[in-house]
Amino acid sequence: MANLNYKTFTLGVEEEYMVMDPASKELKSHEQKIVQEGQKMIKDKVKAEMHQAVVEVGTDICADIEEAHRDVSTLRRTISDIAGSLGYAMGAAGTHPFSHWESQLITDHVRYNEIVNELQEAARSNLIFGLHVHVGMETREMANHIANSTRYFLPHVYALSTNSPFWEGRKTGYKSFRTKVFDKFPRTGIPEAFESIEAYDNYVKLLMKTNCIDNAKKIWWDLRVHPFFNTVEFRICDVPMTVDETIAIAALFQAICAKIYKLRQQNMNFIQYPRPLINENKWRAGRYGIDGYLIDFGKEEEVNTRVLIYELLDFVDDVVDHLGSRQRIGYVHKMLERGTGADRQLAVYEQATNLKSVADYIHSQFLEGLT
Repeated sequence: MANLNYKTFTLGVEEEYMVMDPASKELKSHEQKIVQEGQKMIKDKVKAEMHQAVVEVGTDICADIEEAHRDVSTLRRTISDIAGSLGYAMGAAGTHPFSHWESQLITDHVRYNEIVNELQEAARSNLIFGLHVHVGMETREMANHIANSTRYFLPHVYALSTNSPFWEGRKTGYKSFRTKVFDKFPRTGIPEAFESIEAYDNYVKLLMKTNCIDNAKKIWWDLRVHPFFNTVEFRICDVPMTVDETIAIAALFQAICAKIYKLRQQNMNFIQYPRPLINENKWRAGRYGIDGYLIDFGKEEEVNTRVLIYELLDFVDDVVDHLGSRQRIGYVHKMLERGTGADRQLAVYEQATNLKSVADYIHSQFLEGLT
């Protein structure tokens, strides 16, 4: 078994950031100035998003988690510097604590105009910020196999990423309200398992043939075999507040893929559970974060979410040294101690009793841990 090729599991990380007014911390349209300046320095690693108060960044294809850490750190620093020079402040959380989507401008772009025209209020209100992690695959067949098996673990990692407890000035009672906002879109949530890559491709072709979608990127599931790249793309997570959290989550997704791959090479697999069961865990993860219980479907009982995350770390332990990610994945322990972004936002709110302090805190964390 020594000949497993862990080098195929390259990484790509995409983060969506909020642009704020430095004084009020309200979301603020940057009229794509940050993107325009950013493209002079980091080319197409920075992009506009549908709402003008959002900036999206994406790393290069990274050979390992250390390269991903360097790239994400550089992107956050660069965007923060540009924003500061233009009179804006940056932050990373799944939703803004108090800004209202009604007052935010939509980017004038053919693709966004089409989406708004089709999805109407669901699109206009979709003012949320996510983290997408791409893990490279040998083949699309392997990508489909790994996507099917890793669906089970989506709620566990999502619970760790929860970072959106507030929406439009209200405490929602959820640790992640972002996915509740996104659920209004079609073709979202936990996907079904596909018996083969051909079955998945046929599904996409049928949707295109019948004018449901005009391209495969309009499938917005929590996890998808990427339509154009040989990657599995994990899309369930809120954007984390800090770089260390983002990198720990990326390392965990990479390790889960490598572990399923290793099992496959030994003619084994992880049990496939149906979508409605995984959905129960997703709901619990969004509502309670790491402080609730998820269902262990093997035992058919509720288990403390933290315990299940420790079990997940044990499950992937035999591949992390091959991936060179032990230190980065080890940060998950710190996250379980410190609490998720949502837990920390709520703690600031309890103490200060105002949401401006929460937004100030989100901004203060954007470059946390970067020298």
